[in-house]
Amino acid sequence: MGKRNTARRLAMQALYQADLSGIDIDTALDNISQSEKFIPETLGFAASLAKAAWKRREESDKTIAALAIDWPLDRIVKVDRSILRLAIEELKIGETPTSVVINEAVELAKKYSGQDAAKFINGILGTYVRGKL
Repeated sequence: MGKRNTARRLAMQALYQADLSGIDIDTALDNISQSEKFIPETLGFAASLAKAAWKRREESDKTIAALAIDWPLDRIVKVDRSILRLAIEELKIGETPTSVVINEAVELAKKYSGQDAAKFINGILGTYVRGKL
């Protein structure tokens, strides 16, 4: 598992924890980073992604709501929202190839969410990158 792959997992977990428990993103990142030993580059990338996604979560949520037809935002499970927020932010940053961001998001969904989450997330992100808002 590459350090960016691990960083995305950590960022998603921090976003989920902050959303679920109502704590600030820095506390969530501290909680997540203490669970294992990570190299500084991994923690730095995770923190950068998580903080950016958390800061712009309202904007991302509007995008998600617009793309998730017939699925109000409050019906989308928090882990799926966290994955989508993270992926949308990374796509906006534009440093990682689109296919990598989407693939990583789908893999996170397969591992951490429900049975149909991977298809849902793939559909939302695919529509997003095609610009069909």
